[in-house]
Amino acid sequence: MKKYVSLLLVLMLALSFGLTGCAGSDEPAATTGDDVTKVVLLINGNLGDRSFFDSAEVGFNQLVEDYAGKVEVKIIEMGFDNSKWEPGLIDASEAGYDVIVVGTWQMQELLEDIAPQYPDNNYIIFDTVANPEITNVYSMVYKQNECAYLVGAVAASEAGDEPIGFLGGMDILVINDFLVGYIEGAQSVKSDVQVKISYIGDFNDSAKGKEMALAQYQSGVAIGFNVAGQAGLGQIDAAAEVNKLAIGVDSDQEALFRDMGEDAKADLIATSALKEVGNSLYRAIEKHMDGTLVYGESEALGLAEGAVGYVKSQWIIDNGYGDMVDELVAKIAAGDITVSSANGLTTEELTTLRDAVK
Repeated sequence: MKKYVSLLLVLMLALSFGLTGCAGSDEPAATTGDDVTKVVLLINGNLGDRSFFDSAEVGFNQLVEDYAGKVEVKIIEMGFDNSKWEPGLIDASEAGYDVIVVGTWQMQELLEDIAPQYPDNNYIIFDTVANPEITNVYSMVYKQNECAYLVGAVAASEAGDEPIGFLGGMDILVINDFLVGYIEGAQSVKSDVQVKISYIGDFNDSAKGKEMALAQYQSGVAIGFNVAGQAGLGQIDAAAEVNKLAIGVDSDQEALFRDMGEDAKADLIATSALKEVGNSLYRAIEKHMDGTLVYGESEALGLAEGAVGYVKSQWIIDNGYGDMVDELVAKIAAGDITVSSANGLTTEELTTLRDAVK
């Protein structure tokens, strides 16, 4: 599940099974029988972020591989123009798919408006929770604070007396949940750790991400953590420019850059906090097929469910952090460590936390 396929395999699967499609395409893949489950993933953005949406694609690739002949999937990239998202969701809702999958808080309101109009359809939304009164939507969110805790401990251990960095896409709940876990994990190693915090303002502007990351590195940050989707790739560019370390997010970004032949950048990615979107989508579709997925409900998935984690990279092993992080994983999964969350924090409390690590 967690093994990343090569670019060649992704392309082969895409050609063989019609995984990718143009924004606005509403035709489901051709079926070979009534027992084939047809699934569409609508991406409110594009593939190629080497992070969040790419993780979703990997999960769908694995699903097709493991259930050949029983599952057919299509991925539609709707782009970053949000005026195209509503018609894209309506088109998919009228196209005869068995399951329609969308993700992020940006799609929540649209889904809550449209799903009740198609009560016979099944919808899955990930990384946010839809209104539980809508009984044909299953929601799942992630305990991203748990995986952020792990890499926060690594960052503080590596930085010593130097500050660490956090580059968020937007100042919103899900990103700040990463931040809270990251700070707490770092403080578990160094109570007076300094964290330089920046928000890009979107999840697409990698140039601005690079600019902000460079400013952090130039201010003394030893290692920076990007939580910004495609915009966060700017942090990797900045790390390569100043020869400093970075921490990836959602996918194994070190492996993805290495697969693309960008070894210089890959060498500087110490580890990645994994938000296993692909694993969680695989799990949800599998449960749909066996009749155990409960629509109208939501789940919060963390280390115990294999929905978040970290990359035990060669860098982690070589620098002696593997046993430390594995022990933290075990303690969090067992409930011996409870990681704080941004959920429930007031604006004032979050501001106090950020000010405390300046």
